[in-house]
Amino acid sequence: MEPIVQISLDLTTIKEALEMAEIAVEAGVDWIEAGTPLLLGEGLHAVAALRQAFPNHPIVADLKTMDGGYLEAEMMAKAGATHVVVMGVAHPATIRAVVKAARDYGIQVMGDIMASPDPVACAKMLEANGVDFIIVHTSFDERGEDKERTPYDHLAAVVEAVNVPVQAVGGLTIDQAADMPKNGAPLVVIGAPLVIDKQEFKPSKDREQLKGILQQFVSRVKANRIEG
Repeated sequence: MEPIVQISLDLTTIKEALEMAEIAVEAGVDWIEAGTPLLLGEGLHAVAALRQAFPNHPIVADLKTMDGGYLEAEMMAKAGATHVVVMGVAHPATIRAVVKAARDYGIQVMGDIMASPDPVACAKMLEANGVDFIIVHTSFDERGEDKERTPYDHLAAVVEAVNVPVQAVGGLTIDQAADMPKNGAPLVVIGAPLVIDKQEFKPSKDREQLKGILQQFVSRVKANRIEG
């Protein structure tokens, strides 16, 4: 699988999300993610707005589904999402329900192993239940309490254990994220709002600078290839 760059719109309004997504798409980003804060703030209307604005781009709805799997996936598929996220610590019945909805509506499922006590076993279980991608995710709150935690803690073992593509997210620097394809994780995420060296870049005041940063990041990711 060739490297793919995904912009995670961890914003809270449709207006902000559309502004950031427009710059990201101009910079060459492949996938657009309606981040969890955006879904909490605007719901499926955010997905619908992104789909209308960007009809040809894959859209990930980061639902972090824990229950009601079929309905949640169905709602997002109807709104225009092409990918939904289910948690690996959910009941396997929920994972299977999300996968069934995805098959019924022609979308794909990403399984997030965040908070799993056994990340490798969780990833293998997700793959066995039909998910299309595995997300190796170190949570924001976990990193807040223990700054040493990163996706690298489990990444190599998970990549070795599964046959589906892997994504790694959570506290990675720009340089670490850009190198993810060389670590076996071709789905590369860059978050927005974008903060580099404690400086925050916003579309309203840093549009061209932000676009340049994203273009450079996309070029770096695309220059990498998966090992093995």
